This record gives sequence, structure tokens and C-alpha cells, in this order.
Amino acid sequence: MRVALLTTYSHGGAGIACRRLEAALRFVGAEAQTLTAADASARWPFYAERLAFLPYERDRSVRFQFSLANVGCDLSRHPVVRAADVIHLHWINQGFLSLKNIQQLASLGKPIVWTLHDMWAFTGGCHHSAGCDGYVRQCGRCPLLRWSGPRDLSNRVWRRKRHLFPRSMHIIACSDWLGQRARRSSLLGEYPIDVIPNAIDTELFAPASPAQRQAFRRRLGVAEGAVLALFSSVKVENPWKGFTHLVAALRHLHQQQPHRPLELVIMGKVQTESLQALPYRVHALGQLTEPRQIAEAYACADLFVIPSLEENLPNTVMEALACGTPVAGFRTGGIPEMVEHGQNGYLAPVGDSAALAEAIAWVAERAEQLRPAARNKAEQSYTLTIVGQRHQVLYEHLVQSVIYAAPR
Repeated sequence: MRVALLTTYSHGGAGIACRRLEAALRFVGAEAQTLTAADASARWPFYAERLAFLPYERDRSVRFQFSLANVGCDLSRHPVVRAADVIHLHWINQGFLSLKNIQQLASLGKPIVWTLHDMWAFTGGCHHSAGCDGYVRQCGRCPLLRWSGPRDLSNRVWRRKRHLFPRSMHIIACSDWLGQRARRSSLLGEYPIDVIPNAIDTELFAPASPAQRQAFRRRLGVAEGAVLALFSSVKVENPWKGFTHLVAALRHLHQQQPHRPLELVIMGKVQTESLQALPYRVHALGQLTEPRQIAEAYACADLFVIPSLEENLPNTVMEALACGTPVAGFRTGGIPEMVEHGQNGYLAPVGDSAALAEAIAWVAERAEQLRPAARNKAEQSYTLTIVGQRHQVLYEHLVQSVIYAAPR
């Protein structure tokens, strides 16, 4: 089985998930190769995409929350695509693939599989709907646009998708949460949709020994007996990642339990002003790129905190669980499918900082006894073997099928 995996970037959540799927497929014997925008030498389409949206954006804050997919790269003649039995799309925005390019790939007559990493495939352009249900109908009246109405840009993009989407796609959602929304949508509701989670290397992301954890803490200078909490985000100040809620939760915790020894490790780009708002000592590791260093940070923390306001199936939670590190966070998106409340972590209502403080305290008090359940969740759901085999079964079914078309 030869599979071409297409994703805009090799980094970022979707890019990492795609690379891990490539590893999982190879692990189970498939021939898989990933193509990115860099491999296609595609830079100018990125700028063309952004410039095309500028006249329509409500303000700068939404600039990267909406994609048109007007321009991209024709990969239908690329040797990797030509040799593949299956073409598997992932996150393809920001000038990598246009809607027309997707149609060109479908014209090759090969099965098209598309893993959703956000909501873009079934909306009129937004990547996260933030509570808007326009995607259930035909979009329009988009809150991200400067000019919003029944026939606005979101409605026009929706109609282009309806016209250009291939009839032969098979959709994969990484979480039940996203799969349910795709099934409700007017664009993808009639396509076959499976839910298959992302994969993780559970040999690399694995629990640390007590000695390894002590060495990590000594290297950072963590106080004896302090609880070590971890937060991770590529860009800490991204509002979707909820850092302001984490700050509020930690302040609340400090007020309620001023003598609790706690220190915070942060992975990702963070501004100095953001660190000054925290009531506890902070160890800022910056943007780590070496997988073993990332795995070490997860494995040596006592708990992982994810205050995100909306997530699909976050790699960060998967990495924490694989390392046997319990999780405190908000009950949103696909996170409740990963964090079993009271078993391998604790979940609070979305946006409730006081409840998040309670979740952090609850997990901190029970971190050691929660570690086995955290690791067990990863071993039962996300290993390279499990995820690779589930994809392989789907690919074989699609290749052997005579008809791939979704009804219209």
C-alpha cells in the first residue's frame, strides 16, 4: 500500500500529527511519504491567499482564522502522488492546495482521504466556528468579516466548496467531537466519516524514572517538594490556548492555598510580560524542537495543564498521557475523549478559571496515583500499531471498492 500524505507544514499540530501517521503507516508495513508546501516550493501562494483576504477581514485579529483556498499547487503530476494508491489530505490551507487543486487530485481516480484537524473543510472559510452554526446551513453572516450578510464571502466560499469538492472523498475526524460536527454540516454531512485518533510513539513519549525526574528538577532548580505543572503552546499568547485563564486560575489557587508549593514549566514562545503576571515561579524552556527534550519535559512534570477554549484532539494532551502525566484542563472539543475525568485527570467547565484552579489542585494532590491510568489511555488508544492498522484497513477497503462516491 503506497500512501501520499499532503499537509501544508511539517510543524504545528496538524503537521506533527501527519508526520506521526507517516511513521505509524511505515511501522505496520505501508509505504507512506509526506509532501508539504516546502517540498512543492510553494511560497508565493501563501502571500496570495493572505492578500486576497485582507479587504474582507473584520480586523487583524482574524487574519489567520479564515482561508479562501483560491490558490495553491497542482500536485496531480507529482511523482509521489502519481505512484500512490491513496491520496491522504491533512491541513492543506495557506496556499498549499486550492479547491481546484483538490479536484485535480480527485481526477486521478485514486481514493481521496481527508483527515480534519479543524472545521475548515465544512465551513465557509473559518477554521473554528466559535459557537456559530452557519456551517449547518450555507454559512453567510460571518462574524469574522468586515461586510457580513446572507451572500457574504463565507457564503460564496461555501458555494465554491459545494461545487468543487470531489464526490469520492472519505473523511476522517480525529475526535468524535469534530466528527459529530462534520456529520451535521451541509458540506460533509453526506460523505462517509470515520473517527480515527492521531498516533504517538509510545516508546519515545514514555514515563520517566524517579531518578530521571529528580535530575530534571535539579537542572531547573525546582524547590524540594514543589508540584511541577507544565503548560505548552507554540505561541503562548494565542487567545484560543487560554493562557489568560491559566493565569487567573493560578492566581485563584495562590489566594486559596498560599502555602502550596507549585512551580510552572512553559514550553513555547512567550513574552516576558506574560510571565510577570504569574504568581508562581516559572521555568520558560522556549520553543523546543528536539522530540526527546519535549518528551522529557512531559514525563518529568507532575501534571499538564491545558486551558484551551477549543481543541480537536490536541497532541499536547496525547504527549502528556503517553508520558504518564495526568491532565487538568477545560471540558472542550475532543479533550474529554482523552482525559477521563477523575481517572487520568480532571476537567473544568470551559472558561471557568476558579474551577480550573480546583482541577489543578485536585490533580496535584493525586498525581502519582493517576500516572498509570494516564499511560494506559495512550497505550490502549494512540500507539503507532493501533492507529496505523486502522488506517491501513480503511485504505485497503477504499482501494478494493469499485465506488467511492458520497451521495449528493
